[in-house]
Amino acid sequence: MASPVARILLIDEMHPSIFPLLISIGAGADYRPDIKPAEVRAALAGFDGLILRSKMRVTAATLELADQLKFVARAGAGVDNIDAQALQARNIALIGANEGNRQAVGEFALGLLLSLVRHITRSDKQVREKVWLREENRGEEISSKKIGIIGYGNMGQSFAKVLSGFGCRVLAYDRFAPEKVQLPVERVSLEELQHEADVVSLHIPYIPENLGLADAAFFQGFRKPFWFLNTSRGDVVDQAALVQHLKSGKVKGAALDVLENEKLHTLTAAQQEHFSYLASAGNVILTPHIAGWTHESYVKINEVLVDKIRQVL
Repeated sequence: MASPVARILLIDEMHPSIFPLLISIGAGADYRPDIKPAEVRAALAGFDGLILRSKMRVTAATLELADQLKFVARAGAGVDNIDAQALQARNIALIGANEGNRQAVGEFALGLLLSLVRHITRSDKQVREKVWLREENRGEEISSKKIGIIGYGNMGQSFAKVLSGFGCRVLAYDRFAPEKVQLPVERVSLEELQHEADVVSLHIPYIPENLGLADAAFFQGFRKPFWFLNTSRGDVVDQAALVQHLKSGKVKGAALDVLENEKLHTLTAAQQEHFSYLASAGNVILTPHIAGWTHESYVKINEVLVDKIRQVL
């Protein structure tokens, strides 16, 4: 049997489809999902590639003993746990797999929106408690709405696509690549989106420029009350500002698949105060970072990842 053209270390739980895919490109996999983050630095010696999910942050220190590393690949959307500059300094490729779960995120965002505007989650809970309120749960139709999408990469485009059958106006703002926004989606500035939108959905990565993007000034900039969705990263939203504007009515309701601190047993006093409000509010939906988490995306992510690894190798 021929020796593999590349040795790859996998340090997180992966769907088993990854192994035949790697074999198909001549790569050998060393699967160590139980390895501790502190052990990865020494383990990287002699490997051509590293594949991970969210086990650890990859920094310059992580790479110090990686004498022949050609790439670091994240099996998921977003690469904010990997120091891109440290990789660039070593001429190590950074690979993400955003395309693998874009359909899952688009569909999930639609589900959150429907749940919000039609009060599905709230009324389900009420009926389970033998409370039957029809008029109080009269909802709104998506077709009459102007849907604002902030960030028009893989996830934003997927959400726009699943919205296409509803007959609503879709507005999109992308700070870094506005040319991606093409008709029938309307390219707008952030100010135009704030003036027009009835619904706002965030689909932006966590990078320094996006930290706390949705702050008090962001919410105050909207001309009319609106529904708010976030399936991107918790750090892009100032949770205190969101709670403030939910209380004031500027935000009619919020659906959050991500939070500023998702380790719920480690919340600071301020974070706990905000979380307690969100958890008790009837117009808020909270889910555990599962927008891109489907059985299909688990496989698709591997397919995208291995194809990109093949190109690097």
